[in-house]
Amino acid sequence: MGKIYVVIGKSASGKDSIFKYLREDETLKLKTVVGYTTRPIRIGEQDGVEYFFVSDDRFECLKVEGKIIEYRTYQTINGPWNYFTVNDGQIELEKSDYLFINTLEAYNQIRKYFGEDKVIPIYIEVEDGERLSRALKREKKQLTPNYAELCRRFLADSEDFSEEELRESGIERRFKNNDIQECIEEIKKYINNDQKNEKL
Repeated sequence: MGKIYVVIGKSASGKDSIFKYLREDETLKLKTVVGYTTRPIRIGEQDGVEYFFVSDDRFECLKVEGKIIEYRTYQTINGPWNYFTVNDGQIELEKSDYLFINTLEAYNQIRKYFGEDKVIPIYIEVEDGERLSRALKREKKQLTPNYAELCRRFLADSEDFSEEELRESGIERRFKNNDIQECIEEIKKYINNDQKNEKL
């Protein structure tokens, strides 16, 4: 039986880069899943590539059918936009292992849907001072830096990833991203060992 490995971490922890490396490493044989959203499709995007773009009514129907694995709703100036994962046949745990990147809340929903034994957290951790420094460097490169939003996210992370929340989510193992290559190698070794144990 396959597993779902979920990369999670605070903002500017490097989780997006780490997810990309893991996804492209063919030795891990991890499949990914195309998510769904109710936001409008943007220029250059393709339905079924970046996301499956669906209506609010379709989202509600999928909820009623019990096919939504996890979802997050973001309040925007254009109204609420939903991002979600659907049990639509993309995930076949009897055949493959999968790699997700998501929020702690979404990880908990995925774990509840599939069972704790099938969902493995890959929690990326960076010391707060270093993480803030990285976030500032990244924001300075933007065409229009939004430091207020950077600060909002940074403070929100303290609540979203509190030690109490991590304990309740069953997260014990942490991967410190002081050096991204070392962190990736440690995660790869962890996943490889977990996959081998599953086959025994």
